Amino acid sequence: MVLTIDHLSKHYGRIQAVDDLSLSVEEGNIFGILGPNGSGKTTTLGMILNIIFPDSGSYDWFGGRYGSNPRRHIGALLETPNFYPYLSALDNLKIVAHIRKAENPDYDGILEIVNLRGREGDLFRTYSFGMKQRLAIASALLNDPDVLIFDEPTNGLDPQGIAEVRETLLQIAQRGKTILMASHILDEVEKICSHVAILKKGRLLATGQVGAILSNEQWIEVEATDREKLKALLATIPEVQSVTEKEHFCIVATKPGFQAATLNQKAFQQGILLTHLVSRNKSLESEFLQITKEDLV
Repeated sequence: MVLTIDHLSKHYGRIQAVDDLSLSVEEGNIFGILGPNGSGKTTTLGMILNIIFPDSGSYDWFGGRYGSNPRRHIGALLETPNFYPYLSALDNLKIVAHIRKAENPDYDGILEIVNLRGREGDLFRTYSFGMKQRLAIASALLNDPDVLIFDEPTNGLDPQGIAEVRETLLQIAQRGKTILMASHILDEVEKICSHVAILKKGRLLATGQVGAILSNEQWIEVEATDREKLKALLATIPEVQSVTEKEHFCIVATKPGFQAATLNQKAFQQGILLTHLVSRNKSLESEFLQITKEDLV
């Protein structure tokens, strides 16, 4: 286990920022801490990085494998570093490496990962916001850490910048790194993370694999030149749980794992010509809103 959080709590005056939080993160996970602003995400990251002292509870890195100094095996980006605008990207990285006492960092390899190879000689002030964020991610990789921690890594970026940072994080994960990221952007967690924990008002509402936290509900939109014949076919399929008729198509709720291609094949075998066939799953957004819609007591 890379990280174990055990009943961690922190309050600021009357505000309970984190309330009895317990979590486990396994090696190789891309673990998202998801929640609205004020849910305790940043406070949680601050505590496990030993920047903020908890009121109660504990956490353990790497099962004690690295003794009392696990921090050297963790790369973190909680805020964008203050790079020197009049220096090149490479020179800025060398300064950060010197401050962090990084041993023989692979600058070329790191710049390749964040897609800045060939632009390392350009002055930092000439970089776009997305490039600056990717350089910040590069700075977190200098010590070749086992774990990378990011707080809202795509915040403030335009769509192109978000896509570039997303691809960078996925490339880092493919190299065997464990990633822990806090975000309020549901779509990014769904696209990047393998596991998710949902927080609200400092309390854990749900945790597990993204696919497990998502509802198992699945729908298929379908229409045919002969709707009555289509409905008769649907009534014979055991995996079909319900059929709702709309003006332009039927919405078919099916058991998990039933494929639209199977329905298409069955229709073809019965001589039914389908004119519309779309498979849909419940999104993380709707699941998140459902989980968090009621205030906690």
